[in-house]
Amino acid sequence: MSRLRFGTFLAPFHPAGINPTLALQRDLELVEHLDRLGIDEAWIGEHHSAGTEIIASPEIFIAAAAERTKNIKLGTGVTSVSYHNPLWVADRMVLLDHLTRGRTMLGVGPGSLPSDSAMIGLNPTDTRELLDVNLDIIMRLLAGESVTEQTKTHNLVDAQLQLRPYTEPRFDMAVAAVASPTGPRLAGRHGTGLLSIGATLTQDGFDALAHHWSVVEERAAHFGQPTPDRSGWRLVGLMHIAETREQAYRDVEFGIEEWFRYFQKTAAFPQMAVEGGDVKEMIDFVNEAGIGAIGTPEDGRAQVQRLADQSGGFGCMLLMGHEWANPQATRRSWELVAEQVAPHFQGSGRTHAESTLAAKSRAAAAREGHSASQTAAVEHMTKKYADEVASKG
Repeated sequence: MSRLRFGTFLAPFHPAGINPTLALQRDLELVEHLDRLGIDEAWIGEHHSAGTEIIASPEIFIAAAAERTKNIKLGTGVTSVSYHNPLWVADRMVLLDHLTRGRTMLGVGPGSLPSDSAMIGLNPTDTRELLDVNLDIIMRLLAGESVTEQTKTHNLVDAQLQLRPYTEPRFDMAVAAVASPTGPRLAGRHGTGLLSIGATLTQDGFDALAHHWSVVEERAAHFGQPTPDRSGWRLVGLMHIAETREQAYRDVEFGIEEWFRYFQKTAAFPQMAVEGGDVKEMIDFVNEAGIGAIGTPEDGRAQVQRLADQSGGFGCMLLMGHEWANPQATRRSWELVAEQVAPHFQGSGRTHAESTLAAKSRAAAAREGHSASQTAAVEHMTKKYADEVASKG
């Protein structure tokens, strides 16, 4: 595998009823922490209902996060383009691209919560149809075209962008994939990356991983797009790690039940059909169903490798933000990811982990000889000093 990037997919998930101001502050502080650790990407969600995923505008959050960070790339994960005028989606992203000096990425999808779209009179079928139409308009605008088109929700008349993207020919883009072939089909058609959100969260989704990319390749060939690069494929998965498996289990007792109950009882999102009646069953479900890893860095590495083997290779591992653990344990988990998981999948040729382990092995093999030469050097200089003192006397 070529260098695998790591990042977070921050919906975010915060228990309903807590102080939202402080929760959003924690999200910003987490992105700052990831930037210091050298994590590559952070994708920020858009949601408007259900009280748990509380960022309404990923663009505004990204603008705030960009001022606090230096290197991490910041994406909308995702902009629910079916809710918006596609002209303004493109225009806002071009502005962010300039403000961040090329650190902006656009993720698009139909919107995951039916309770969001219902408030503006759209059903899930409408939003999927509009995704197709609006993404086509966005791509044409980013290519410099003038667009006149009437959609189900908006009327564009000679619409065009007043700024070109900072990143040429355009910033990085990805289409969300959950259960249907909509995302892979559009990614192939428009030559964008793929953001597999639900594919790693159920066994059926895991089994379909390789098929997702085959759809991207087939549609790209059909529409005359260049062969897709797997580096643009991002998988979203679940992970919390600690120094020991027992510590990881204790950590997630803090908040894993709230996360499970949200998908079991609040969010009308059948693709996230998580199981488990108590905390132990929830932890077992994550580990035994293979949808994630709660354990040690070794468990984390095994899960990433499992996804790489099943998919045939991808470009970025995005860990879903979930607040299973308290903020301190969450930050420590990310530190272990950066220190002990990511290096095993990064580097050119050999991984960074292999390179340092090989250097350690070489040093250990030569230690006896080097130790003897060090001792001889000390003895030589001691004798030299003694000779100098004797010659003066």
